[in-house]
Amino acid sequence: MRSYDVAGVGIGPFNLSLAALAEPVSGLDVALFEARPEFRWHPGLLVEGATLQVPFLADLVSLVDPTSPLSFLNYLRERGRLLPFYFAERFHLPRAEYDDYGRWAASRLPGCHFGHRVTGVRWSAEQEAFELTISGREPVLARSVVLGVGSVPSVPEPLRACVDDPGTLALHSADYLTHRDALLAAETVTVVGSGQSGAEVFLDLLRSRSTVDGLRWLARTPAFAPMEYSKLGLEQFTPDYTAYFRGLPEAVRDELLPAQWQLYKGIDGETIAAIHDELYRRSIGGGWPDVTLTPGVEVVSASTVDGGFSLEVRHVQQDRTAVVRTGAVVAATGYAETPTGPLLAGLGDAVHRDARGRLKIGADYRVELDAAIGGTLFVQNAEKHTHGPGAPDLGLGAWRAAAILNAVCGKAVYELPARTAFTTFGIGSGQEG
Repeated sequence: MRSYDVAGVGIGPFNLSLAALAEPVSGLDVALFEARPEFRWHPGLLVEGATLQVPFLADLVSLVDPTSPLSFLNYLRERGRLLPFYFAERFHLPRAEYDDYGRWAASRLPGCHFGHRVTGVRWSAEQEAFELTISGREPVLARSVVLGVGSVPSVPEPLRACVDDPGTLALHSADYLTHRDALLAAETVTVVGSGQSGAEVFLDLLRSRSTVDGLRWLARTPAFAPMEYSKLGLEQFTPDYTAYFRGLPEAVRDELLPAQWQLYKGIDGETIAAIHDELYRRSIGGGWPDVTLTPGVEVVSASTVDGGFSLEVRHVQQDRTAVVRTGAVVAATGYAETPTGPLLAGLGDAVHRDARGRLKIGADYRVELDAAIGGTLFVQNAEKHTHGPGAPDLGLGAWRAAAILNAVCGKAVYELPARTAFTTFGIGSGQEG
């Protein structure tokens, strides 16, 4: 079996960042395995005009090593597009451009292996390494494994049966572009979900449908609220805040995360403005567009009726229920961490978990394992419960990858600054100076 120093499971932005930062490290043999045939980043949501919610410096490498040949700016240089980017004055990239940048970077990293799904990880005491079983090829060995398996679309239980029925026009927003033409033609469409994806889908339908009559947007949050984007507020996406969050008791962390929803579930202010501008444009000439936007509403149950859907909804603050009839449903209801249980089943109880069955994860993103296992297991974007709301944020990707590489190599391959925020999170024990 081929043996590697590091094997990565999944090739999304975070493991791709790991591979990019590992490339110049002498003597470090890294291989990544991905089930998909190529790098793709949320292909069903590459809606025209949609942008990232983080600046272009949140690429694979720049916030750790801006001199890397795999930076976004070097991607532009190789594409012959540096001057157009300069004149465009775009701080936030189109999503389609970030998707293309990821494929460009992956094509320059020979350790990226697409079309190979890792189906299991176990510890081989004889080889003193993890053994990864992989579809379409022989197993491989690795002293360290990094899980970057990403997230999967999350559909609330009341909508699940409708979305799972292939004969109806109910879908998760992850599949929006696949069904866009049918949604544009549908007589009535209901978008469920208050985050950025829901806003982008609603805006695209609002702009593109010949008529907006019968278009509806329902959200469980009390308002269509903007994402936190103040400069000090964004310091909650720094390693300083991550360290503070990790130091809180587990019960406090579990209570705090839902209250931070505007950090990662809010809507970009420009998108909110664009929706209002389009609604205003539709009102020119008199009359209100026959569009319904209602926050504070949750879907209680759903059923298929006459080729469409009947949604029972409840307004939380009013404690009133109503029935909504609609021809199509788009569940822009977010994503959940991909379950790691099946993948790690071969390690059994050697993987330490908390009382809720979640992985116990250390400061350097290392999963706690029994001492009998001599290798190291790391995670990327599966540690929100221990490291806070920054876990899925692209801006922390390069930092986390560098921290993992430093842990793998046992030395500071990348020097990471001791302080990253002006804010002091928490107070120490005793008297503060």
